[in-house]
Amino acid sequence: MRNALKMWNRLSLVQQIIIGLIIGIILALTIPDAAQPVTILGTLFVGALKAIAPVLVLFLVTAAIAQHKKGKQTNMKSIIVLYLVGTFAAAVVAVVASFMFPVSLSLADSPEDVAAPGGIAEVLQTLLLNIVDNPVNAIVNANYIGILAWAILFGLALRNASDATKSVISNLSDAVSKVVTWVIKLAPLGIMGLIFQSISENGLGSLLSYGKLLAILLGCMFFVALVVNPLIVYLLSRQNPYPLVLTCLKESGITAFFTRSSAANIPVNMKLSEKLGLDKDTYSVSIPLGATINMAGAAVTISVLTLAAVHTLNIQVDILTAIILSVLAAISACGASGVAGGSLLLLPLTCSLFGIPADVAMQVVGVGFIIGVVQDSAETALNSSTDVVFTAAAEYRKERKEKKKIKINQTA
Repeated sequence: MRNALKMWNRLSLVQQIIIGLIIGIILALTIPDAAQPVTILGTLFVGALKAIAPVLVLFLVTAAIAQHKKGKQTNMKSIIVLYLVGTFAAAVVAVVASFMFPVSLSLADSPEDVAAPGGIAEVLQTLLLNIVDNPVNAIVNANYIGILAWAILFGLALRNASDATKSVISNLSDAVSKVVTWVIKLAPLGIMGLIFQSISENGLGSLLSYGKLLAILLGCMFFVALVVNPLIVYLLSRQNPYPLVLTCLKESGITAFFTRSSAANIPVNMKLSEKLGLDKDTYSVSIPLGATINMAGAAVTISVLTLAAVHTLNIQVDILTAIILSVLAAISACGASGVAGGSLLLLPLTCSLFGIPADVAMQVVGVGFIIGVVQDSAETALNSSTDVVFTAAAEYRKERKEKKKIKINQTA
């Protein structure tokens, strides 16, 4: 038994996850009824990550800002610009792909018990209200925009505190981070439970009729992950971007794909940023912020499904309207975290640009729910892994401007 544990501990986390993945698939295909208790492992893993992530964000951001020394530069401005540019670029890729490979839908019945926002103003209003949410309530409900706002204010208020007080905050931050590492070590068991539940409950049959739509969605997301993002990293670093991009997809994208939650993946991205040797003052803020506004995958989903509805109804679209759609999809995607239901419930906003009735738009939302088991997983993987990619790219840009030798770090 000890030898088995030693061999297990020698494997990297990704290798352990792959083993858990294979076991979960085998159990789901062979003995789904007998192995049903395995699902509790996935529920516990995601629950633990979601529980600790808000506390981690609060203390990390507060400690980082409180201990920030005057005159020390961070890359937050560059990172925010990258988040916005990356999200817009993803929307453009999706719009172009949808015109090159138009998809028509056999619309399903409208989903029940969902409420789409009435307009972009409502999305922005929701985000603003989340900012001023009660801090305790924000932590309980995992309202990350509210947690970020309060953490920044607490950090600024503690800038002039005594060194002893700052040390306590820093020690609390380190303690929470340590708990997170313990939770992450359980990822192989958690993902085994998640993949078992996904296959045993949903199967793949329901996805076959929407194969072309899924192919467009996944193709766009792969293009953004493997072409657009590397191009952005190269322009900033003038170095081969793929060691960084592939490392982020492996270390962050895999866990995000199965947890299907950018919030739950924040601790994973924090750990990855540390392993990459990035500036803690920067990534402790940029990673939680990215989980809120860096939504390339959501922009792809919104654009592709909107234009699928357009092609289904044979609506003609000119270039100007396509550009407006890209902008609106990017803005809506950034606001997706402030809307219950995420990117799918923002479809009526973009469909209204083409005069598509709300009832038809909600039928498109229903299609999104059907393919959601794959679409949402891939969307989250792209969103979450890109948070680290852009945080690292901004740091490499700073090093290049300072004429330092850039070394794109890779984890083991």
